[in-house]
Amino acid sequence: MRFIKRPNDVLFQLLVIVASVSLASLSLLVIYSVVMRYVFNDAPDFVEPIALLLVIVIAMFGAALKVREGGHIGLDSLVKKLPPKGQTAAHAFQHLCLIALAVAIFFGCLQMADTTMDDKIPILGLPEALRYLIPVIASVCIALFSLENLLGLFAQKQN
Repeated sequence: MRFIKRPNDVLFQLLVIVASVSLASLSLLVIYSVVMRYVFNDAPDFVEPIALLLVIVIAMFGAALKVREGGHIGLDSLVKKLPPKGQTAAHAFQHLCLIALAVAIFFGCLQMADTTMDDKIPILGLPEALRYLIPVIASVCIALFSLENLLGLFAQKQN
């Protein structure tokens, strides 16, 4: 189990840092935009596309972080009423579904990134594919974290 836990620990910490810096940057960027617009009557045009990229980072990496912590949306009230074997089966099914979702996001966003690689984000001039590469990275993290949780279920069962 350590073969996946240790790399996932590092990956988790990296995602926490990136998501936190993104959230702080988004907050400062929005404050800057509001001050420039309403105090100086000079709205910066670059804020919106950067803010959109930061929101994608925060949402996708935040989702991956919650998968690792087991804090994602679930039907706990139903699962808690199941016998222990039923609870294990429900959690296993949940993680298998998360892995399937991550695979779908990975290939769907990879295809979109490939399709939009030559397009540019207006104002920034960055490739449009960047918007789709962020979920590709997050989907890999979601799959790895779900796999770790799934293996953890069966490691607990053996103990």
